[in-house]
Amino acid sequence: MSPPRHRSRPRAALWVLLAAVAALVLLPGIVGRLATDERHAGTATEPPPLPGVPSGFFTGSDAEGVRRIAGAQAWLGGGELSVGHTYLPGDRWTNIEGHPELFAPWARWKAERPGRLFVLNVPMMDRNEAGLSDAEVRDGLRRGAGGAFDAHFEALGEGLVEHGLGDAVLVLGWEMNGTTYGHRCGPDPAAWKAYWRQVVGVLRGVEGQRFRFDFTPSRGRDAVPWPECYPGDDVVDIIGMDAYDQPEGASFEEQVSEEYGLAHHVAFAKGHGKPVSYPEWGLFRNGDNPAYVRGMLDWFALHRPVYQTVTDYCPHGVWGCAANPRSAEVVRGALGAPARS
Repeated sequence: MSPPRHRSRPRAALWVLLAAVAALVLLPGIVGRLATDERHAGTATEPPPLPGVPSGFFTGSDAEGVRRIAGAQAWLGGGELSVGHTYLPGDRWTNIEGHPELFAPWARWKAERPGRLFVLNVPMMDRNEAGLSDAEVRDGLRRGAGGAFDAHFEALGEGLVEHGLGDAVLVLGWEMNGTTYGHRCGPDPAAWKAYWRQVVGVLRGVEGQRFRFDFTPSRGRDAVPWPECYPGDDVVDIIGMDAYDQPEGASFEEQVSEEYGLAHHVAFAKGHGKPVSYPEWGLFRNGDNPAYVRGMLDWFALHRPVYQTVTDYCPHGVWGCAANPRSAEVVRGALGAPARS
């Protein structure tokens, strides 16, 4: 769940041309709004509204995260957060299977009001943040593609259905284009795609499920181009992107037009007939940056994702991180009460 590691790569001339065209086509109105760089402005201007886009805050990986949602909603001035988002631990297979202690609080939260959406990030490998070597990752991917871990995912699916979470969005093997996780794609993209297909087949075979599967790379190229990891339209329901405010000094427009950036993401999803999502986004390398926040919220209003979830812990957050007051004002205006002067 760490922010994507952004790596600079030379850009092909064709990509630069395509990205420039995409930025011009996909950003009507946004460039004008961002012309005044809020990082250096003394006051915030009227924030963009975000009606009809299911929204949430990531407020913690455990049951405490459920309880914090009420606090975030109060901070918003009564704005409803309809998305609950959490993560399965990736340390051992028994935790990847899930536990009632994790599922039950989320199931109660979801049942309290119709229309709420539960989003769960699912690791594809145990020891997922243990710094596995490429050889270990490659071996694990190939074993997974052969069905070695099917029983764990079957147990996960059955547990979710049992708790009334059988319609969850499952963000499977997120940020696979980076190097942070043991479920990364880079050591063997063919095996990674085969393994994803195997896991989706197992979970779709669970009686009573209506899961949707979200393919979510980190923004940009990172270690490998994320389209090389795409496992196929028949096993993907949503194409997501984790997009933090980085690298240092990058404007929102540059994040849109960069190689494998926000514009590429939207165009790729459209080309495959899939909706988009933004499971993780937030501040990072550029501090309290309302221009970035405004850009992201305008982007959501334009492209209507299935859901978006603010990552709310320091340095990324706006509610749980007091260091970002100007960005917080923009978020409050978009998701809750009108901004206060």
